[in-house]
Amino acid sequence: MTVRPILIHPDPRLRKVAEPVADLSDELRRLADDMLETMYDAPGVGLAAPQVGIGARVIVMDCVKEEGAPRQPIQLFNPEVVASSDALNVYEEGCLSIPEQYAEVTRPAEVTVRWIDRDGTEKQQDFAGLWATCVQHEIDHLNGKLFIDYLTPLKRQLITRKMTKLKRERARGL
Repeated sequence: MTVRPILIHPDPRLRKVAEPVADLSDELRRLADDMLETMYDAPGVGLAAPQVGIGARVIVMDCVKEEGAPRQPIQLFNPEVVASSDALNVYEEGCLSIPEQYAEVTRPAEVTVRWIDRDGTEKQQDFAGLWATCVQHEIDHLNGKLFIDYLTPLKRQLITRKMTKLKRERARGL
């Protein structure tokens, strides 16, 4: 498995709508494995293919954060929310493509998601808590949406400026 570079906002590839996965090839399974490796290395709890520059509807997640607890990685191909609760949850979100920036985002507290697993089997599962927040955040990435899009224009602009500066500094090797 390979740790892939993560795109940093603003990058136009993060704003493109990802294409549905038509066929589960070995290449796509390798992508999902690499994405898990990249996510764990970052470290994060979720990652979408557009964040590593691939315009495919693939996300990975593992929201187990307890030290020493067994990992529970999930690879989702063509995930879609098929139901969401009326109850809302506010979570302080961050993003591997927007490092060191966090903000409270309100989303449905529970969602039902349908996807295809790495074996081509259709799955459906209810998610709550951090898992629900994470899966919605990652599906947003597949639709070209970032968590900062839920913020006021001023906060979004401020974070975008910080990310532009960070990218310039990284490019100069600072």
